[in-house]
Amino acid sequence: MKSSPANRSRDIERQAGYLRPEHCVPPSPRMSSADDMWFIRDCCGIACGVITWLLVIYAEFVVVFVMLLPAKNLAYSIINGALFNGLAFLALSSHFKAMCTDPGAVPKGNATKEFIESLQLKPGQVVYKCPKCCSIKPDRAHHCSVCKRCIKKMDHHCPWVNNCVGENNQKYFVLFTMYIALISLHALLMVAFHFVFCLEDDWTKCSSFSPPATVILLIILCFEGLLFLIFTAVMFGTQIHSICNDETGIEQLKKEERRWMKKSKWMNMKVVFGHPFSISWFSPFATPDQGKANLYQYVV
Repeated sequence: MKSSPANRSRDIERQAGYLRPEHCVPPSPRMSSADDMWFIRDCCGIACGVITWLLVIYAEFVVVFVMLLPAKNLAYSIINGALFNGLAFLALSSHFKAMCTDPGAVPKGNATKEFIESLQLKPGQVVYKCPKCCSIKPDRAHHCSVCKRCIKKMDHHCPWVNNCVGENNQKYFVLFTMYIALISLHALLMVAFHFVFCLEDDWTKCSSFSPPATVILLIILCFEGLLFLIFTAVMFGTQIHSICNDETGIEQLKKEERRWMKKSKWMNMKVVFGHPFSISWFSPFATPDQGKANLYQYVV
């Protein structure tokens, strides 16, 4: 049976001669330090990340200074202000964590003779070497051309968080999409109420800005909120679907053979968000604790 080009490129690594460990230089202690903050120096990704924060700050400005502060109902302003700002804070915190958390990078240059010997491989056991970053690739790891590293359970590289979405930061990326979708929906609802209020009352009294400026600011916020609501809601849905089926975006795209044990959808959620279920699932400040949720269970 003829194999696909993708399979041939991986099957060639099954032969020990192609590992060529003598060509790999061990990483320096500085390079492999666990104390270093993870950050990808990619111009496009950095620009997208800055734009994301600026758009959230713009939404904050319009919601607070155009809609809530001029409102006559104090309770309405306090409740909606606290809710919107709380969700915005969680969204930006999730974005920061998704951007600055190591997604599961495989140590670079670890395909050395010493490391391969330390694995104590059995006869016939298969190991894969990435020719680009000279590392031994675990199962379900893929190389990212932007991060220039192999990433465990890599789903995709997202320029909006300037990072790969992988084993260690998928929770933060899902929370980011969820909270952005929620603040977008909340902003759209407040804009609708504000338009109704201004139509029933004098436009000069419903905002501290001039009527034309108020309308322009609200229309821009509507466009931004609708666009981000659709985009992040779809992304959130696809991520949850991918997590429940325990299949990353790359694995779906490449239609890779499933060699890991099938688990329940609930157990797959625990693998990403932590075991057991708790309020920490919704916190970007809580590191997932898999506990009994085994990350890798392969069919032998």
